[in-house]
Amino acid sequence: MIACGLDFGTSNSAIGVAHDKTVALVPVEASSTLMASAVFFDYEAKGRVLYGNEAIAAYVEQTEGRLMRALKSILGSPLIDEETSLGGRKVPLTNVVEIFVRHLKQKAEAFAGQEITAVVHGRPVRFVDDDDRADARAQDVLETVARRVGFRDVAFVYEPIAAAYHYEQTVRDEELVLIADIGGGTSDFSVIRVGPQRRSRADRTRDVLATAGVRVGGTDFDTALSLASAMPLLGLGTRLIEKNLPMPSALYHELATWPTINFAYTYKTERELAELVALACEPEKVERLLTVVRKRLGHRLASAIEDAKIALSDEERAAVSLDFLETGLAITPIRVEFDHAIEARIDRLYKAARDCIATAGLDPSAIETIFLTGGSSRVPAVRTAIARAAPSARLAGASDLLSVALGLTQMAGVMT
Repeated sequence: MIACGLDFGTSNSAIGVAHDKTVALVPVEASSTLMASAVFFDYEAKGRVLYGNEAIAAYVEQTEGRLMRALKSILGSPLIDEETSLGGRKVPLTNVVEIFVRHLKQKAEAFAGQEITAVVHGRPVRFVDDDDRADARAQDVLETVARRVGFRDVAFVYEPIAAAYHYEQTVRDEELVLIADIGGGTSDFSVIRVGPQRRSRADRTRDVLATAGVRVGGTDFDTALSLASAMPLLGLGTRLIEKNLPMPSALYHELATWPTINFAYTYKTERELAELVALACEPEKVERLLTVVRKRLGHRLASAIEDAKIALSDEERAAVSLDFLETGLAITPIRVEFDHAIEARIDRLYKAARDCIATAGLDPSAIETIFLTGGSSRVPAVRTAIARAAPSARLAGASDLLSVALGLTQMAGVMT
């Protein structure tokens, strides 16, 4: 039987195929096994839909259409019931998720040369914090999507468990490991026993000592960095002439948050902003905000901020050009400011890791290894915070963008 492992991520996605004890990730984009979780609906070529980097490129080239990113985020939010406007028609956001997942499945089937009806599907430990009903509904929606695209056998695995399974293939001795999967929309933790004698077991229930999850991830870091460094250039924090009132902040938060950027693009918003320009103490800044809305530049701004976040993982400062908005406009965020902007979110990651170890009934000193995975695990403040949860453990990591997909595919090979 052939099956696949599907890692549908907030920022990036991957899918692998398992057949006859052989596993392989699928080239989903050119020669890459990783695809940005992005869809572009092209209004110029009616009916054309682009995915991944092609979707982003079409948007950057200002093709008339609609770009949607961070699709997974809607599953754990009120957006799960919302619709979006696509070429004059209203489409449920869950249908956009289905379009993207169907595309991944078709890529896997083309790679395998046959239909695939079984999937081991990754999911975060928590889609939604402190709301079991909403969390269960998020998985139900994802399962419904999987079945609508043609999967008949659907199994869900926590993403940190899949990452642990991948990590386990490299260990020589038994270890007690804290898996920290810091993704785009959620962060997940698991304490698990791994070892050469355990990896062939189909049922790993007794090896998993605890799991924990929190709805904090890389897109939250993007939002915090945008509000701290970019949005003040567009008027955030400035005042209105009348009664010295502050500029309304809701639109800034909407434009700084990946899943809600498209909601800012309305004629009503443009009219209101045009009025605020005349009322602003610093009208030139609010004019920039109006330009972002009129020219649909929200995703370009968010992408520039994302690039800055990535750069700050390696450098103390990042130079970010905003020439697409205004010639010569730029920001230079520094790491210490970024760390301050995400401080509260980082503290939640530390507490989740600490609580996961406590739930396992262990002293932090019992953890031998912390395995870090997920793109946002590269952020130095994240690594430092999680290391505090088990100070004596060694830090390990590999394939931080693909370890979950590899683990899911390897598990598909064992479970089918």
